[in-house]
Amino acid sequence: MINRILLIVLDGLGVGSLPDAAAYGDAGCNTLASVADASGGLTLPNLESLGLGHIGRFRGVRAMEQPEGCFGIMGFVSPGKNSLVGCWEIAGLSVDSTMQTVRNDFPRQFLETFQSVCGRKTLGNRQATGMTPIHELGAEHVATGAPIVWMDSAGTFHLAAHESAIRPEELYQLCRDARRIVKGADSRVRVIAHPFIGKAGGFVLSERRRDFAGEPPGQTLLDALNRAGQLVVGIGKVHDLFGGRGLTKSAQAGSLAAALTEADKTLSKVPRGLIWVSIDVIGDDPAAAAAILQEFDRRLPDLRDKFRSDDLLCVTADHGHDPRRPVPTHSREYVPILVSGSKLAHGVNLGKRATAADLGQTIAEALKADRLPYGESFLDVLRSG
Repeated sequence: MINRILLIVLDGLGVGSLPDAAAYGDAGCNTLASVADASGGLTLPNLESLGLGHIGRFRGVRAMEQPEGCFGIMGFVSPGKNSLVGCWEIAGLSVDSTMQTVRNDFPRQFLETFQSVCGRKTLGNRQATGMTPIHELGAEHVATGAPIVWMDSAGTFHLAAHESAIRPEELYQLCRDARRIVKGADSRVRVIAHPFIGKAGGFVLSERRRDFAGEPPGQTLLDALNRAGQLVVGIGKVHDLFGGRGLTKSAQAGSLAAALTEADKTLSKVPRGLIWVSIDVIGDDPAAAAAILQEFDRRLPDLRDKFRSDDLLCVTADHGHDPRRPVPTHSREYVPILVSGSKLAHGVNLGKRATAADLGQTIAEALKADRLPYGESFLDVLRSG
């Protein structure tokens, strides 16, 4: 019997391009392979023990002869390549493929309405990626107080402000205003607040990022677990991605250390249900990504020491973020699925699963919740081997 599940979603950890990746400009992407190559090889012994080396070739990562975990890869049928659609599909919600997800321009109408509503001029006002707008416009922003606004190719709006120029709480309100303006276009449009600190030439993001999005347009794993009387805890941006719906408790965590510390405390307090942890791992800098991924691997045994015999660990991701391209951004990729539990089968190849909703369906069945609209459970495979 499984009574408690720890689901860890490593943001951006793709492991190879999906069949439709070319339509997104992502043919040939493989985030983990790129990070491994750029760093001269990764040291990930604990993820190796779960079977990571069996799902692809990644420099420095070994394929253990007898992994203790079950392993495979999962794709996405929902269009898009960001955390919102990725996590929604993991939670068993497949979004209508007719909805717009990719843009090649910055919508001027949004900008005009937003500036009118918030009563401020803005800087940037273009399509961009990563921290480029902050590096380029941060000094002007601090001098003028005008927030920096940009949009990525997936249609996500980003607002950034130095904490000394615009308080994070005020920036959050600007993001709520922006979200109200764009919410009618697509329920998956996110507005992300990026508070930053430091001085010109050394600006860095603070740990106070927030995501603002609409509620999922259908029932999810979190709703099903809530109805089944299970405890559901979200750590990191889980609350923001699901609009808080279906969660018993949530905690923000803006770094790997904060997320793992919160997960450790939660494992000590929450006796059953789902603990969903979202951790930002892969960004534009492959060296930083390698360091975070290896630190996660190093700290994974500390979490597993808290496990009981009826616990299940799932490690996966929500999309790719291949850093080797000239302009790194999210990429349309498969993601790993690594599953382990003391009473479950070891070393089972879960194969190539077409939809990440299979994981959500598996969690729902394990915790005795109602069947979700999408996905096929692989719980029987885990139990029988």
